[in-house]
Amino acid sequence: MLIGSKKMSSYYNRHSHTENYQLVLMFLPVLLCLLLFNYGPMYGLVIAFKDYQFLKGIENSPWIGLKNFRDLLSAPSFKEVFRNTIVISLLKLMVGFPAPIILALLLNEIQNKGYKKLVQTISYLPHFLSWVVLGGLFRQVLSPSGGLVNEIIQMFGGKPIYFLADPNHFLGMLVITDVWKEAGWGTIIYLAAITSINPELYESAAIDGAGRFQKMWFITLPDIFPVIVMLFILSMGNIVNAGFDQIFNLYNPAVYQVSDIIDTYVYRKGLVGMRYSYGSAAGLFKNVISFMLVFITNMIVKKNSDNSIW
Repeated sequence: MLIGSKKMSSYYNRHSHTENYQLVLMFLPVLLCLLLFNYGPMYGLVIAFKDYQFLKGIENSPWIGLKNFRDLLSAPSFKEVFRNTIVISLLKLMVGFPAPIILALLLNEIQNKGYKKLVQTISYLPHFLSWVVLGGLFRQVLSPSGGLVNEIIQMFGGKPIYFLADPNHFLGMLVITDVWKEAGWGTIIYLAAITSINPELYESAAIDGAGRFQKMWFITLPDIFPVIVMLFILSMGNIVNAGFDQIFNLYNPAVYQVSDIIDTYVYRKGLVGMRYSYGSAAGLFKNVISFMLVFITNMIVKKNSDNSIW
C-alpha cells in the first residue's frame, strides 16, 4: 500500500511539473511584453536628473542631479497644479468610488433578467467611448448657445450657464461626466463578487423575515467588502492622476485655475515647451507619490483588518 502511494505521489509530481512547464511557456509572451513596454521605458527616467538635449541623447546630456526637482517644487504654478490635482481626484474618489458599488447592488436586485442585461449594457457602453468623442459631445450638449441642457434651463426661465468656461461649474461637470462614463464599467468586478455569495444565506435571511434592504446590508455588502477594500487601496494610487484624457478634451484657458493638473502641466511644459527633463521630473514626482499612497493605505488597512493587497 505504501509503495502504491509513493508511485501515485511521484506520478502526480511529474504531472504537476509538466503542467507548470506549460503554464510558464504560456506566460513568457506576457512577461516579455511587460519587460519591453513597462520596464524598458523606465530607463528614460534618468533624463529627470539630466539637462536633456535631443541632439546629444540621454547618455551624453549633462548630469544636473536634483535641479529639475528643485525648480519644479519651487515653481508657483506647480503648487497650484498640484492642489488642483488633489482636489479633482478627491472629488472623483468621493463620488465615483461608491457609485459602481451602489449600481451593482441595485442591479443585483433586478429580478427580470432581460431588463437587467439591458441596463448593464447601457451602463457599460460609455466606457468604450473615447474622451475625444465625448469631449465634443459634451461641448455641444453643455453649450450656452443651443446646447440641450441650457435649452431646458431657459424653458424654465433660467439663464444660460457656461458649464465648461466657468470655474464654479467646471469641477462639477468633471465629476458628473467621469461617473457617467465609468460607473457602469466599475460594476463588473462587484457583480462578479456578488455572484460568488452562497444563495443559502439569502434564503435563510428570507425565512427570518429579512427584506431586500436588510439582505443587501447584512449579507451582500459584508461579503464583497474585501473586494471593496482592495479596489479602494488601488484607487488611492490615482489620487495624483486626475484624468488627463478627460480634462485635456474639456478644459480651456478660462478654467486653468481650477482644472490644470500635473499631467496637463507636464504636457505643456515637457512636450509643447520641449523641457523634457523638467516634464520627466514632474512625472516621476507624481509616480513616487502614487506608490507611497498605495503603500501607506495598504499598511493602514492591513493593521486594522485582514483585507489587504499584500
